[in-house]
Amino acid sequence: MSDSLFRRKAIVPDAHEHKLARTLGWPHLVALGVGAIVGTGILTLIGVGADKAGPAVILSFVIAGLICACAALAYAEMATMIPASGSAYTYSYVVIGELIAWIVGWSLILEYSLVVSAVAVGWSGYAAPLLHEWARVPQELMQGPELGGIVNLPAIAIIAVVAGMLLYSMRESATVNAILVLVKIVALAVFVAVALPAFDAANLEPFSPFGFAKHMGPDGVERGVMAAAAIIFFAFYGFDAIATAAEEAKNPDRDLKIGIVGSMIACVLIYIAVAVAAVGAISYSRFANSPEPLALILRELGQPLAAHYLAISAVIALPTVILAFFYGQSRIFFTMARDGLLPASLAKLSARGTPVRITIFTAAVVAVLAGFIPLGELAALANAGTLAAFTAVSVCMLIMRRRAPDAPRTFRAPMPWVVGGIAVLGCIYLFCSLPAKTQLWFLVWNIGGLAVYFLYARSRAVAG
Repeated sequence: MSDSLFRRKAIVPDAHEHKLARTLGWPHLVALGVGAIVGTGILTLIGVGADKAGPAVILSFVIAGLICACAALAYAEMATMIPASGSAYTYSYVVIGELIAWIVGWSLILEYSLVVSAVAVGWSGYAAPLLHEWARVPQELMQGPELGGIVNLPAIAIIAVVAGMLLYSMRESATVNAILVLVKIVALAVFVAVALPAFDAANLEPFSPFGFAKHMGPDGVERGVMAAAAIIFFAFYGFDAIATAAEEAKNPDRDLKIGIVGSMIACVLIYIAVAVAAVGAISYSRFANSPEPLALILRELGQPLAAHYLAISAVIALPTVILAFFYGQSRIFFTMARDGLLPASLAKLSARGTPVRITIFTAAVVAVLAGFIPLGELAALANAGTLAAFTAVSVCMLIMRRRAPDAPRTFRAPMPWVVGGIAVLGCIYLFCSLPAKTQLWFLVWNIGGLAVYFLYARSRAVAG
């Protein structure tokens, strides 16, 4: 049984009947990564993080960014060694074995589904007031049942639009994505330019009012720098979506490493600048837990036009996050279906080289989540799934450094045992810093996944 549970997959170039078209260059991949990373995280979670850590939320950004940067280096090395679709799932299948690969793939399905649904609901929150004012759309049709509505139609609609883009062509979708990413970057640059001149060191005192480690406050809220980092971690991941594009990169050896490392460096710099500008502009208590903290800060500074511009930019550009994670979700599904772990019929490609059935199926699943299901604290499950994937990729890199130290690597992570160690230990610590309820739901999800594996996937898997 152990041999079959941990059988490893062989990567044979162009051996599959269902092959994705190579249409993406490194600029598309950098834009895909930045599009996934820069989104609801920095636009909303800086307020949640400030509530948990105070001005030390800046340190939370640094810690989460450091862990993600180390994981990104591991991803870049593995992506150039194994330039195949599937990201962490494929690396785990090739290096560790089928059972671990299934758990990682199952976790990625959870992560991407929740992120796509959550961002769609977040986008609807910005768009709903405009639709109500301009088109008189009833509020009941723009909110889920948990908020007293019937269905969140704007969230479903934006998912349908993004799915249509992906069905048409990934290259054209990536070009539109690159344009919208530029809109987001300009909006954040405007925020920094307006807020930074108002920086007041007095707003940083006391710097860490809730301490470093996660602990339960007297009000029943978990606080501390690491509690904030465990949530802010959501704002950094997304570069892993680039690794799912390996089969569609024109020059994987060059494009993947530029896309992964380039997007991560750009986003760490952007986030630190935004966090410093935000915390220094006004007291953190004035924007903590605000659903629109950056716009609120601009209004508090007497800049309503800049605040309005930021809000409009969010409505225009947030779909780039949906596109990047929707793309990653469909490619994980596609690869697992091609491997026989999910129904093989889902791996069918269109004449344009896009996975039609899996994209439509994914759209239906995430639309139901966005339209009807209350996400609430379950959104933290996306973090749990990502932490599992990041840990697996970092372990895979370290195993391959020991198992095949001389294997060709067009990108080599510097100080691999330090980088890999920081990524693995950091991810484990962040997972332990997540709410206990989140950890429990993640365990339940994976128990269900193991049932699917043993009852369906294991006997149908085609390794190699």
